[in-house]
Amino acid sequence: MEYKVSVIIPVYKVEKFVERCVRSLMEQTMDGIEYIFVDDASPDDSILILHKVLVDYPERSERVKILVHSENKGLPAARNTGLAVAKGEYVFHCDSDDFVEKDLLSTLYEVACCEKADIVWSDYYVSYPNNERYMRQPSYDTPEAALKGMLHGRMKYNVWNKLVKRSLYIEHDITFPAGYAMGEDMTMMFLFSYAHKVAYVGKALYHYVSNNASMTNVPKPKHLIELKYNSDRVLSFLEKRYHGAWREEGYSFMLLMKWPFLTGHDSKLYPLWKEWCPEANSHIWKRKDVAWRIRFVEACAAHGQFWLVTLHDWIVLRFFYSIMYKK
Repeated sequence: MEYKVSVIIPVYKVEKFVERCVRSLMEQTMDGIEYIFVDDASPDDSILILHKVLVDYPERSERVKILVHSENKGLPAARNTGLAVAKGEYVFHCDSDDFVEKDLLSTLYEVACCEKADIVWSDYYVSYPNNERYMRQPSYDTPEAALKGMLHGRMKYNVWNKLVKRSLYIEHDITFPAGYAMGEDMTMMFLFSYAHKVAYVGKALYHYVSNNASMTNVPKPKHLIELKYNSDRVLSFLEKRYHGAWREEGYSFMLLMKWPFLTGHDSKLYPLWKEWCPEANSHIWKRKDVAWRIRFVEACAAHGQFWLVTLHDWIVLRFFYSIMYKK
């Protein structure tokens, strides 16, 4: 059976969210969808709920695969398990605690076909318990421009708002970094570097459910190791693929990766900013497309003026942003 799109959905400890996610996927307005759920040894009732929901959609049953890990392998490995059996022309990754608009796949696929694009991305929502925040993404004419946008932080490299031609994964042997979940979305940059054409949809189609247990709120040594591994993986790839031509983008990416250490509401993270990629600090003011406020805070950190970093945290991030984006 030929499929237009393969949707890969890792499932692990999402019993509170999985029903909403599955229903939003089953109720997509297009046909020709392959659904691949990967049970990553979930210890709760997530899979039981999944099976109960699927009963309500018998017309989709022949297009649903449920793969099982005998032990928990983590999000990147679950994505790889799905990719290994996917048959669709395009691949879409959906996290099982999120949900999507009913026309998400039809909209992205139609644009992909019309534009003959290898990758299509869209705007998205960040979903809080009481409201949602619309997150607009930039539009780029070429894959190179989009990749540079991600390296400079103007565009998110999230895996879940992008439709990608499956042949990009196959022809260039691109997989997710099994065992290194924090920052695994950076794999999208590898795909963009090999794409021939890309397209953008200026409409929010994906609902990312905000989780307070983020790396910056609950820093763990394991998360830091994973993040460093994945950022180094990107830098190594850029060096090999572009032979130093994108070195400035590399420095910008280094600064982007350690920026959360200055915005995590925890002064204990400040030393990590100093330790990580110190060679990038001399390039802070060279990034003209980065907001002056961000460069100023980074410059303060580079000169050890962390009291100014703390002041920025209290005034801008805790007070001002709490008013603007009240959850």
